[in-house]
Amino acid sequence: MGRLGPTEIILILVIIILLFGAKKLPDMARSLGKSARILKSEAKAMKKDDDQSAPADPPPHVTGVAQDQATPAPRTIKAAPGDVTSSRPVAEPTDTTKR
Repeated sequence: MGRLGPTEIILILVIIILLFGAKKLPDMARSLGKSARILKSEAKAMKKDDDQSAPADPPPHVTGVAQDQATPAPRTIKAAPGDVTSSRPVAEPTDTTKR
């Protein structure tokens, strides 16, 4: 198969515009870009998790406080990567029963 010349590229673009319509193309490009950003951020997060999953030193032990009483940092759920307006802290379930 040979290289695509300018004539073939223009023909492909015209067919795409006829199939999907000029009004839907910006929405499709926007959703494609958003999907690419999400995929990229998830790949970075997976790589970061892999790097953190095999620590050289064991995790530090909390001294003087029982493990059940240690307060972890609150987690945050983000709706989309880079979208800080929709970030919100997660309410962790608490176990109020005394054993």
